[in-house]
Amino acid sequence: MNSIVLLGSTGSIGRATLEICKKYDIEVEALVANTNTALLQKQIDEFSPKMVAVGSLERAKEISHPNIFVAQDGILELIHSSSSEVVVNSLVGYFGLAPTVEALKSGKRVSLANKESLVVAGAFIDTSRITPIDSEHFGLKYLLDCSQKSLKRLIITASGGAFRNWEIDSIQSASYEDALKHPNWSMGEKITIDSATMVNKLFEILEAKWLFGSDNIDALIEEKSIIHAMVEFVDGSSVAHFARTDMKLPIAYALLGRVQDEILAPINLLEMGNIGFKKIQKRRYPIWEIKDYLLQHPKSGLILNSANEVAIESFKAKKIDFGGISRNILKAFKKFEGVEPQSLDDIPHIDKEVREYVMSNVKGIG
Repeated sequence: MNSIVLLGSTGSIGRATLEICKKYDIEVEALVANTNTALLQKQIDEFSPKMVAVGSLERAKEISHPNIFVAQDGILELIHSSSSEVVVNSLVGYFGLAPTVEALKSGKRVSLANKESLVVAGAFIDTSRITPIDSEHFGLKYLLDCSQKSLKRLIITASGGAFRNWEIDSIQSASYEDALKHPNWSMGEKITIDSATMVNKLFEILEAKWLFGSDNIDALIEEKSIIHAMVEFVDGSSVAHFARTDMKLPIAYALLGRVQDEILAPINLLEMGNIGFKKIQKRRYPIWEIKDYLLQHPKSGLILNSANEVAIESFKAKKIDFGGISRNILKAFKKFEGVEPQSLDDIPHIDKEVREYVMSNVKGIG
């Protein structure tokens, strides 16, 4: 690989991607960030990209570079004009969908950490040109690539999020600050909230459906986050993917295709202790009620994402309690049952309707 375009360079995935680029001497043709211009400038100084994009004109004034693009239209123009064959998309939320589509339209491959692209529009995206940057999907791909057996079931794991050991009756009134206290690692705010509600695992199940073409997908809680994925085969055998929780491993494979070096230290089996699995309970994670429906109606991922983004912002603004996130999503699913996009052009219209509906329901405690 000669060069990449990196969207979301200042986030955890972006920073890890730059470590891999530095290790393997991969040129960074373009860097895209939203608001963290201080870190972006340091990255510009170190990697000397030909193009840079930021979220607004105000942010553009805070960095020094001769070729700056602004906002989403600027990002799309940057992607289209780049010569790199690979775009790494680690943007957060629905905002990341249009760059994924533009990259594919421009004939590029996408190393995808933006879950929402497949959750919202997986039916209309060529996944043969997508390489997932996600520990669970990387684990599934790794296992499937190593086996010629007939697949029966795919299983991904969940940490359980901030409230996995709370008394169930206390969870509904938990604060935003409580929801950000992930027991295993530090991530961005949105994905940490999604982990607490289990929406993140619904996203990953939908991603797995589009990536691997299976409807038989489930998730279990594994609190140590050592086992990321498992595959069951029709002959009764199962295999599991063990690895330390570090995104540099899936990033390295996404960028290089094949890796011969040690990216992470191997798991010490004698030190890891007991490994156990727990069922995801609907009482603790009410949103899990729609898991099977989503697998049968995967285009409904659009409703899940739109309602979730509005509900999280409402929770952050203290307009609803933590339990209101799941309640408002489930209300939206009931309201928009059977509504599915038939093309990419339908997505913005449905997205707008769902967001307006959820906002209209956010009055006091949701």
